[in-house]
Amino acid sequence: MSNKAFLERSLAAVWHPCTQMKQHETLPLVPISRGNGVWLYDFGGNRYLDAVSSWWVNLFGHCNPRINAALKEQLDKLEHVILAGFTHEPVIQLSERLSQLAPGNLGHCFYGSDGASATEIALKMSFHSWRNRGKSKKTGFVSLQNSYHGETLGALSVTDVALFKDIYAPLLRQSVQVPTPDWRYAAAGETSEAYALRCATSLENHISKHHEEIAALILEPLVQCAAGMGMYHPVYLKRAREICDQYEVHLIADEIAVGFGRTGTLFACEQAGIQPDFLCLSKGITGGYLPLSVVMTHDGVYQTFYDDEVTRGFLHSHSYTGNALACRAALATLDIFEQDHVIERNREKTTQINELMIPLRDHPRVKNFRQIGMIWAFEVDNAAPDFAKNFYLSALSHELLLRPIGNTVYFMPPYVITNDEMQLLVERTLEIIKTV
Repeated sequence: MSNKAFLERSLAAVWHPCTQMKQHETLPLVPISRGNGVWLYDFGGNRYLDAVSSWWVNLFGHCNPRINAALKEQLDKLEHVILAGFTHEPVIQLSERLSQLAPGNLGHCFYGSDGASATEIALKMSFHSWRNRGKSKKTGFVSLQNSYHGETLGALSVTDVALFKDIYAPLLRQSVQVPTPDWRYAAAGETSEAYALRCATSLENHISKHHEEIAALILEPLVQCAAGMGMYHPVYLKRAREICDQYEVHLIADEIAVGFGRTGTLFACEQAGIQPDFLCLSKGITGGYLPLSVVMTHDGVYQTFYDDEVTRGFLHSHSYTGNALACRAALATLDIFEQDHVIERNREKTTQINELMIPLRDHPRVKNFRQIGMIWAFEVDNAAPDFAKNFYLSALSHELLLRPIGNTVYFMPPYVITNDEMQLLVERTLEIIKTV
């Protein structure tokens, strides 16, 4: 079947996410027939280098044979079973392995389906834990300016991206945003560390005054992705942990986008040497194969729910909690990390890729070039109001899948990208910058 036929069928039946559907009268969808490695292919044989890992989820390439094999094996054993009152091997193994890998003593795993679900779970769990401890006034939440934690109502309440939040404001609980440590906001001549510490002082000033009403601080460790890949110094995380400890406030680390090696360590919190009270994971957890999320917490939180009274238990669920197939994909993903020494190899790879990036970094229209782990980002100077759309369309014509955030262009490719493919990405991005 042709691309055109699939376009017509999709537009007639599918309501696409984060999309003004009327735009597709002039902005064609891209129907994908198959994937292989970093490449996606449409029905006309055209290919696109997936430089954004299909919304930051695909770690080891499309149709990875090792994850495929694990799922095929699991299909012959168990596809799914209710997790209330039952359990199964993949969810037990995954929980045990995550507990061994996560920072500190996060020994309890609660499963959801996606990142926003993980945020909802962590917020509810924090509030309910304090309530079970007799501190029912602790109902408020604090997040960073420019934060993004998902688009369900609870997650939107702690999100600070106007595009997603403003229209739904009447439906949302109020939360407080404190200054972001994103170094792009630092004063001239101020180091990223000094600016992060200045922002931490603002955080402490707020929490010291309002801690009796604050359940948790939620933040994205090291990178605020939806805010245009805003990066900050790990000293902020260290101070945030100290402040939360001092004033009895939970710390929720939203590593939905930055976990599983994206920042150069398996979990971004490792770079500050901290353990959060709640660690939210999703996206790369299954290598981009199946929806899954998990909230990890420590025994101190878990024990506040452990009681004979039903209402003191954590009453949250969804039908596919701990799905066996999704857990098996996650286990296969962790196997690849371990067997291929992915974190170490990625560090070597980023050194090589940074050399390839020099012409892009030095381009006169490129501003604020930055990198952490397998994330590269920069702003394009003198960008027109429709820059993101035009850049996206030009990228497709250059065999690239890139989705700028405003005038911020970023690369978050699968870890299996080769130097030759990265060279192609850089060269063609330079060509696009010259024309948009």
